[in-house]
Amino acid sequence: MLNDYYALRNGETTGPFSHTELMEQGMDPGTQIFSPLTNAWQEASELPEFENYFESIGILVPTQANVASFWWRLLAYFIDQAIYFVVALAFGAVIGLIILYSGIHFEYPDINPSGQKLLFRLLEFCLLALYNAAFEATKLQGSIGKAVCKLKVVDGMGRRITFPNALGRNFGKFLSSILCGMGFLNIFWNPRRQAWHDELAKTFVIRKP
Repeated sequence: MLNDYYALRNGETTGPFSHTELMEQGMDPGTQIFSPLTNAWQEASELPEFENYFESIGILVPTQANVASFWWRLLAYFIDQAIYFVVALAFGAVIGLIILYSGIHFEYPDINPSGQKLLFRLLEFCLLALYNAAFEATKLQGSIGKAVCKLKVVDGMGRRITFPNALGRNFGKFLSSILCGMGFLNIFWNPRRQAWHDELAKTFVIRKP
C-alpha cells in the first residue's frame, strides 16, 4: 500500500504506518523512515511529504532550496546595524543629558587614542554578539533584521539553537571577519551557504518562503 511507512526506532523496525499515523506519533527529523514513495530508507527530514509537518512544529530543516543567500543575510545585517545605531544614539543622548544636568564628572582612564578605539571596537563586538545570540536562542531564531527578512538560524536538524551555541556562533564571526571577510564570502561557494562561523557552530541560516 502507498501508505505503508516503516520507522526505525531503538534499532527495531516498526510499522507499517500511514502518513497520518507517523505524524501523530511524532518524529525527529533524523528518524529513519522507509517510504513507499521512494522505496528506500531515508531520514524523515529528507522526505518532502513531511515538510509541512516539521514546519508546523517549528522545525525548518535546512535544504539546498531554503538556505539563505549572501544578499539576504547582508540586508539583514544592514537592518540590524541601523537599529544598533539608533539605539546607541538614543542611549548616548540620555547619558549626555544626565551628565549635563547632574554635574557629574568622569575620570577617564589614561589610554592613548588607538587604545581607546580598540577598546570601543571590542565592546561593540561583544554587545552585538550578545544581541544576536539572545535573539537566535528565542522563538524568533534570529535578530530583528533576520526576522524582517524572514531568516532563521537553525541547527543541522532544523531546530532552534541554544544560547551557548548561539553565543559561540556569534563570537566565531571574528574568525569570519579576518582576511578581508573571507569567512563571510565563503557563503558564495559553500554548498550549504555557510560562513566559517556557521561551519564551526554547525548552524545554518534558512529563509522561510
